[in-house]
Amino acid sequence: MVGININRFLHLCRLIVRNLTYTIIRLIQSYIKTLVNDWHKKHKSVKIVHRSENFLIVNKPYDMYINSDNPDRKNTLQTELREMLPDLVNPRLCHEFHFVHRLDYPTSGVMCIALNKRAARAASSAFENHKVQKFYLALVHGHIHESHIVIDKPIGADVREKTGNHKMCTSDSIFCDKPRKSYTMLIVLEHGFWRGKPATKILLAPDTGRRHQLRVHCHHIGHTVIGDYTYSEGKDIEPCRTYLHALRLILNCDIENIDVKTADPFDASILSDYKVTNVIKILDENIFRDIYKLME
Repeated sequence: MVGININRFLHLCRLIVRNLTYTIIRLIQSYIKTLVNDWHKKHKSVKIVHRSENFLIVNKPYDMYINSDNPDRKNTLQTELREMLPDLVNPRLCHEFHFVHRLDYPTSGVMCIALNKRAARAASSAFENHKVQKFYLALVHGHIHESHIVIDKPIGADVREKTGNHKMCTSDSIFCDKPRKSYTMLIVLEHGFWRGKPATKILLAPDTGRRHQLRVHCHHIGHTVIGDYTYSEGKDIEPCRTYLHALRLILNCDIENIDVKTADPFDASILSDYKVTNVIKILDENIFRDIYKLME
């Protein structure tokens, strides 16, 4: 009799330990998931870099849409802004905000939103009259040996992917439809290695605003942006992002002059996979003046 009770007791103990173990594992998994989600939200959150009566300038995270007609698509700047700043939502607008320009889904960086109709008109006029300067940072495959490159190559839609991801191509492709003039200035900043492979950090200044322009032009000269799955023909699957960032925006219009810049997300001190071997040019105010001279 005593032996039977002891066996039952031991069995009960095993059940308690097993259930307790499962509970602890579930709690640990839940805690880790929460930490990952918090980290993701912290590092993918929209950051405000400038706000005035007329304009809101934000630092858009990578892999985020600007807006969408699909109500199930929540990963948009529009959704984030609505949650962050509900008082700025304009329900009369199709997408609730005046987005005066755009960034590709994988591109991070400076985005300008007009806060009223007058500001939207002024900003649109500035873009149309070439009173806006945009500067981008990128890490590209390979070592670019020229100090700078002027890329003057028309870009059009790739007819093979008009209904897909809207891939573009340069005019020398037989698949290029209706190419339009496209002009990009490229300045080399650093040579280094990304995960042991040759890489170059560059500063880009587009003088036109074609879809995917910088990504297409970098691919055209044989130095595809690292992490660009689309223009690497699906080869770049390792990086967590496309290494292209809108660094600075200068917008001069009738109601306000804007000059905003973010931190460099590709600094080797914070990007562990990237090692610098040779600094060609320092990213300071002088380099922006150099670009202006080259573009004259």
